[in-house]
Amino acid sequence: MRTLLLTLLIGLSPWCMAGQIYKWVDTQGVTHFDAQPPQGLPATTVQTPSSPPTKPAAMPGSGALGDQKAIDDKVKKQVAEQQAQLKAFCEQARTNLAQLQNNPRLREEVEGQLRRLDDAQRQERIVEAQKQIAQNCE
Repeated sequence: MRTLLLTLLIGLSPWCMAGQIYKWVDTQGVTHFDAQPPQGLPATTVQTPSSPPTKPAAMPGSGALGDQKAIDDKVKKQVAEQQAQLKAFCEQARTNLAQLQNNPRLREEVEGQLRRLDDAQRQERIVEAQKQIAQNCE
């Protein structure tokens, strides 16, 4: 029953929209819009916009469609570059993580001098690398 009612409402909605709309201001100064004019108050008819005119289909590669295609191509190129950068980052991060996990005697260069990482620093870096991989890599 509800689907029948909904179907009728949707089916009849274009005719409902085609009717006149009246605008008036009541004694309190509130503006009203309705399909029926008020009794005893002056009302004006509101012009409802008709559907916009249809434009002829443009040839591919010309006008707005050509501009949109150029924008789409540019965005696709940017996305591909970002994906390539992310892939390179993930490969490097996984390599660094493997080195941190498998090599207990790691050194880093600080102010031109090599310094060995202790176990606490190494574990901290392992956690950071795992976090970065979890957030950014598949």
